[in-house]
Amino acid sequence: VAEILKKFGFTEVKTASTPMETQKPLLKDEDGEEVDVHMYRLMIGSLMYLTSLRHDIMFAVCAYARYQVNPKVSHLYVVKMIFRYLKGQLKLGLWYPKDSFFDLVAHTDSDYARASLDRKSTTGGCQFLGCRLISWQCKKQTMVANSTIKDEYVAASSYYGQVL
Repeated sequence: VAEILKKFGFTEVKTASTPMETQKPLLKDEDGEEVDVHMYRLMIGSLMYLTSLRHDIMFAVCAYARYQVNPKVSHLYVVKMIFRYLKGQLKLGLWYPKDSFFDLVAHTDSDYARASLDRKSTTGGCQFLGCRLISWQCKKQTMVANSTIKDEYVAASSYYGQVL
């Protein structure tokens, strides 16, 4: 984290308490001023590299990675907020002591037909290596299930594939 902060000049910045704004949704901002696409992509790529150990920034990085085609000043501002958050949380991350167990355990669940617009279910799950969280996901299923059992089966089979 320290190397990436140094690379982009964030060693002497004010810290942020969260990796993204909680009250303002980020929009396309088609009228905004454009920024250097290559720099934006380099910043997003560096943050994506960090997400393997820093799951706390995963959602924000993926949300802002959507704007890599035509980034604006507003998008660059929020990406810089992630760097400011990292500056204040340098030591946070996953830790695997030598004597810890390495049993892989996965949990999954789904919410049958909760989406009111398309009646698609939401599936979520998490994976633990020993007692430490290593992966999680939450996504809308691609099909509409006819029953709760079918919904749970689709969720379990999807997550089983991810575990493998």
